[in-house]
Parts: sequence; structure tokens; C-alpha cells
Amino acid sequence: QVQLVESGGGLVQAGGSLRLSCAASGRTFSNYDMGWFRQAPGKEREFVASCWSNGRTSYADSVKGRFTISRDNAKSTVYLQMNSLKPEDTADYYCAADRVALASRRSRAYDYWGQGTQVTVSS
Repeated sequence: QVQLVESGGGLVQAGGSLRLSCAASGRTFSNYDMGWFRQAPGKEREFVASCWSNGRTSYADSVKGRFTISRDNAKSTVYLQMNSLKPEDTADYYCAADRVALASRRSRAYDYWGQGTQVTVSS
């Protein structure tokens, strides 16, 4: 089983930045699609960003130009750099892995999930 551990969340003022990290264990990390999802209180989990095994990245429209996903396959780690944070970004952020590598933006496509890290953006 793949284990994912997120870190880097916290409280930040609007306009600030945070960098989330997700450390993965298990079979070769480079073959997995990796994604970040978030869930705000009372809302459905939504796609944020992905870095697929083919190297392509994808972003939700709400975070384009502000967030950057990257991965270091040698370290089995995926990152989410979040800049120009808004109160609307407040949520629990989850790292996810898809071992089948379907290049999907849907949460159902992902097999493994971290426990989440909380991001709170104050106005």
C-alpha cells in the first residue's frame, strides 16, 4: 500500500504563501499520477492540481496562476506551492496518488490518499 504524508499547512494572511509537501512510500513513485485536492467545510472535495506520470500538469481554474505543482521522483515527493492565497482557499488539502495513471482530475480515479493538512487563509 502506498503511504502519503502531507505537511506544510497552516494559517496565513490573504496574499501570503504556503508550500505543501507530500512524501510518498511504496512502489515506484514516478509511475503514479499525483494530485492535490481540497475540501472546505460543508463542501465536496475538489480538484486543485495534478502532476501526472507523463510530466503534464493540470490546475483547477480557481488556482491557475497562483499555485504550482511539482514533483521530485528521486525523493518520492510532490509539492504544491501556493501563492497569492485567498480566503476561498481555506480547506483541508489532500495529496493523492493514482497508480493506474489515468491522467484524471476526478477524486475517484485516485487510489491512495494522505490524511490531509489544513490551510487557513485569513482576510
